[in-house]
Amino acid sequence: MITNLNSDPELRFRESAQSALRLSVIVPAKNEAEYISSTLDALRLQCDELGNPVSYDLYEVLVLANNCSDETYEICKQYQIKYPRFRMYVQCMEIPQPIAHIGTVRRLLMDAAYHRLVSVAGERGIIVSTDADSEVDPYWVHHILAEMDKGVDVVGGRILPRDTPALSKIHHLRDVTYRFLRSKLESELDPCALNPWPRHFQCYGPSLAVTCEMYEKAGKLPMIPFLEDEEFRKALKRVDARIRHSPKVRIYTSSRLEGRVGFGFSVQLQQWSDMSLKAEQQCVESLETVTFQLSLKNELRKLWTAVREGREVIIELKSIAFKIHFNADDLYSIIRHGVYFEPVWEQIYDNVVQKSPALLHVEPISEAIQRLRQYFSFSGHAEIPAALEKQTPIAV
Repeated sequence: MITNLNSDPELRFRESAQSALRLSVIVPAKNEAEYISSTLDALRLQCDELGNPVSYDLYEVLVLANNCSDETYEICKQYQIKYPRFRMYVQCMEIPQPIAHIGTVRRLLMDAAYHRLVSVAGERGIIVSTDADSEVDPYWVHHILAEMDKGVDVVGGRILPRDTPALSKIHHLRDVTYRFLRSKLESELDPCALNPWPRHFQCYGPSLAVTCEMYEKAGKLPMIPFLEDEEFRKALKRVDARIRHSPKVRIYTSSRLEGRVGFGFSVQLQQWSDMSLKAEQQCVESLETVTFQLSLKNELRKLWTAVREGREVIIELKSIAFKIHFNADDLYSIIRHGVYFEPVWEQIYDNVVQKSPALLHVEPISEAIQRLRQYFSFSGHAEIPAALEKQTPIAV
């Protein structure tokens, strides 16, 4: 079906949602003739850990071929004919400028998935975003469902690039290593029972699963030209969504340098390549800064919880206020009126940094990695489990 956005601002699929449907995968596709068949193959061949196929009654795939000048749509239609049991539905759409961008396309698809899911699965229906140049792991759907069954609202998958360009590789490995080590530190200093270690740090468009309830609660995906998934992640955090960064949920994506958006992974790869040519490296928050930040966040989280439960908090309140040079009455007011913890944390920490900018110390990423590794070595804890090391070589 070919749809014109001017006459039909909503995306609807003619096919009825199956009564057993639990999960709807959305795939934005613009000129992806090179990758789309492999993407669909990976989605079609899903199985559980025992190798049993995941029932097509449990999940579906919604593809929007938008503003294409190649055969993406035709390839998808032929794929439907070749595999009629696989519940893959496709529409073609010409989106007018200036809203012809990934934020619009992903939002239209996620909204369509939301309407289909709530009619059969209710609030716990699962909207899952991926990309047309990516291939999901054979157990991707199975592990998303398993994680959601533990009571989380969001599952971020591990995104693994294929064939990272040589000039970008060392910077990419350093970036991933630093983020893994920081996540490990967070799991110790500000632990979360529903997001235990081992875990990773990603929650982005190529592998992001969210319940219908939380999708609506967070205000839905913003229709912006780029970084729409990052802004949606922030919106999820601000309503205290229970996010699981599952190392078992994996996807493999392209490392192309020709970006489709104003900023994204392709642009980051190009920037890293430029840094190699200039013998530069990025700077990140130091161990002291991250340790202070995470320890303070955990103290404030406990204080916020105690206030919500009506417990006496005068001693803890004054102690924290003194430590961060904050008026105790102002601190209590912010915490007492905060409906969600994350916005409370953002407001307080921003205020702390403004008053004491020296607390925000950055250093070259290679130095930060070395110091984090020394920290875990001295504390007697392993840095990264072997299963994660296979996915992410350690760099310095």
